[in-house]
Amino acid sequence: MIKKHVGFFFNLVAMGLFIPGILLPMFSLNMAMTANVSGAKITNTLIDKNLSLLQTIQELWQDERLLVALLIFAFSVCIPVVKFILLTLAYIKKHTRLEVIVYNVISKIGKWSMADVFVVAIFLAVLSTNHAETATQQQMAIFGFKLDFIVSSETLSALGPGFFYFTGYCLLSLLGTAISSSSTRTKLVSTPSSVEP
Repeated sequence: MIKKHVGFFFNLVAMGLFIPGILLPMFSLNMAMTANVSGAKITNTLIDKNLSLLQTIQELWQDERLLVALLIFAFSVCIPVVKFILLTLAYIKKHTRLEVIVYNVISKIGKWSMADVFVVAIFLAVLSTNHAETATQQQMAIFGFKLDFIVSSETLSALGPGFFYFTGYCLLSLLGTAISSSSTRTKLVSTPSSVEP
């Protein structure tokens, strides 16, 4: 019985982390290009974005990458919410056949909900796009004058607070679900008569 309370508490805290995890910026991306002409620097920011998970889905949708947007939305937003609703139902309906059915469904969903961890891995892949400053020297002739200039570009990316909240959600949710479902399995093995129809 204690396991069930602890498992539900972990899932409750996980949902508390989930909400800022999808709303706060998960990563920031900055790309700048600098031209150095005769000692004068001209800098232009090409990309400067702070994106949360929901903003990323929205951008993918607007860019007509519908399949990717739908998959990320389904695995990272819908499945966690459905899973929490089912866990709450199982917690309320203790010692019933419905509880057993719900935990069976959750164990099936659990395989798919690992995709939210995959989403975090995608963001880590995006963050690996950090490139050190690269510079190329160019020469241009205007009206017979040769003009030397250096063009450099730099890409920087960093983790945002949303990443840490979402990662915390993933870990706590997995732990809470494992604890809750193990208490049900133990109860079924030790006292099968305690499950009511």
